[in-house]
Amino acid sequence: MNQTSTLLLGIALAIIMLGMGLSLVPNDFKRILKKPWAVLIGLVLQIVCLPIIAFGIAYYLALPSFIALGLIILAACPGGPTSNLITHLANGDTALSVTLTAVSSFATIVTIPFVINLGSSFFLSQDQTILLDVPDTIKKILIVSIIPIILGMSIRKFLPSFANKMAKPTRIASAVILVVMIVGIVVKERNNVVAYFAQAGLATLLLNVCTMGLGYVVARLAQLKTPQATSIAIETGIQNGTMAITIAIGIMGRVDLSIAAGVYSLIMFFTSGAIIFIFSKKNKAEESLDFSESK
Repeated sequence: MNQTSTLLLGIALAIIMLGMGLSLVPNDFKRILKKPWAVLIGLVLQIVCLPIIAFGIAYYLALPSFIALGLIILAACPGGPTSNLITHLANGDTALSVTLTAVSSFATIVTIPFVINLGSSFFLSQDQTILLDVPDTIKKILIVSIIPIILGMSIRKFLPSFANKMAKPTRIASAVILVVMIVGIVVKERNNVVAYFAQAGLATLLLNVCTMGLGYVVARLAQLKTPQATSIAIETGIQNGTMAITIAIGIMGRVDLSIAAGVYSLIMFFTSGAIIFIFSKKNKAEESLDFSESK
């Protein structure tokens, strides 16, 4: 992995996070005070429960070490702009989704290196263990993730018309960048693609489905409405594959550790389609009912 490739990966992620920042406003953070219970549930599921489930799946399926650690890297990365788009299409609580994405993006700059180091120590042999330099990793995530988000928010505040014009192009760019990354991984590991998909397919599907299911069930048990439960389910189950790939290749220098994120990113589109199909009409009907009752 040369310096040019690492730089390009960092720039690619920064563009995506800048696009996310263009859609955020300060009220997205103030909303924590308005919906503290929903936000707290979502954050605990994302930051605590998700990595635990990933560890359990990797251990239970006895995954190869690089697939197992790749799954942990993926679980450590919070949902990005994709989760907000899916929530919107499913008629979930988009405002809650955006708030969870924004807050978790800031919170996980600290948790990501610790979760990955724990996974590395657990799944890799002593001579293979890759321990991230925590301060250095936090600094790199700040540069490629948090600073672009803050820059995007600043543009949104001072140049709102420009931010609105750039919203669609940055969403398209995010999708294109992810596709290019996946294609690059496939080309690099073309001799092992089928084997890797067989090894990582079930694990990533289980991670996606189990965490979305858990998010929805916990939210409903907490007596949150269906649109809010849908948002929490999506935020819990949809991870930032681009960030996971960037960390695996750009920071850790291992293409094989990005396999799980690449496979997950493909599977995610099918499960997301199912979520949108199942909940879009249900959430719209509940919103209409709430509106009628409020008259």
